[in-house]
Amino acid sequence: MVRTVRAVFALSRALGPTRASATGGWLLRKLGPLTPQQRIARDNLKAAFPEKSDAERAAILTEAWDSLGRTAGEYAHLATLFDYDADNPDPNGRVEVSGIEHFEALRDDGKPGIIFSAHLANWELPAICAQRYGLDATAVFRPPNDPAVAAVIHEIRSGTMGGLAASMRGSAFSMHGVLENGGHLGMLIDQHFTRGVVIDFLGRQAMANPVMAKFARRFECPVHGVRVIRLPGHRFRLELTPALDLPRDANGDIDVEGAVRAMNAVVESWVREHPGQWLWMHRRWRPKMVELALAAGKAAPSGAAAPDGEGLGSAPRSTQRDFPDPEKSV
Repeated sequence: MVRTVRAVFALSRALGPTRASATGGWLLRKLGPLTPQQRIARDNLKAAFPEKSDAERAAILTEAWDSLGRTAGEYAHLATLFDYDADNPDPNGRVEVSGIEHFEALRDDGKPGIIFSAHLANWELPAICAQRYGLDATAVFRPPNDPAVAAVIHEIRSGTMGGLAASMRGSAFSMHGVLENGGHLGMLIDQHFTRGVVIDFLGRQAMANPVMAKFARRFECPVHGVRVIRLPGHRFRLELTPALDLPRDANGDIDVEGAVRAMNAVVESWVREHPGQWLWMHRRWRPKMVELALAAGKAAPSGAAAPDGEGLGSAPRSTQRDFPDPEKSV
């Protein structure tokens, strides 16, 4: 199996980044609508954008399949995809960066920091940007279930990114250690998290992972958001926000639930701006689980400690199993 996966990546490399991206986009535009995830995505779009016509939502979904396929095709080229040079920007380069001064400030301020992101465009690029600019950053990721794919993806990431932390039981201890040593954590926060905080997201209640908000409260560190926008001509723009002014409780400490809502509000604004570049194919909204969480009081009050099993001794684990990780789609 490993040989097969390596052969696929070798073919992608032989095609070059532009053709590999275009081929991946073409394949998922054709094959994505034939999968059960097509219905999930269509329902998600209808609920998020009831004001749009069926044709408008169909166009967004086609673009979303295309973007996911392109991301898969680009994995083999992550080492060369990021070509931005802040000292000598190339207007014809593949990548442009807005907010590079925030990357540099995070690198030089001597403090720990948190960077959240979402499954938009090619979401691997921010970790590469951080590594290129000497930011001591650890990316939290969920390994693909397929060992062969996981091995190849890990090789690619190891050669292009800084620290890597697999999201599994006990990983929150290592995440804590990163921040305790003045490092920076990066994490995608836009998927369902069973034991999370209930938030409003794109017009419906959803459950969000509170671990980054808890770390922000514990370490009183800056929290930034970063997104990737896919541009015409097989180009990308990375945008790093200034540090968020997070809500605080009566004691002046960061309000955990408020911080979760604030971070996800930023993600929602990103998705609404470029809906065709987000991962609509996963079950982000699970009404029955939200009802159970609210009934059990699991929407933690502001500043509350983590519920049993969801503190620093357990992983920030997503329970999504409805759509394979995009990492596994290559």
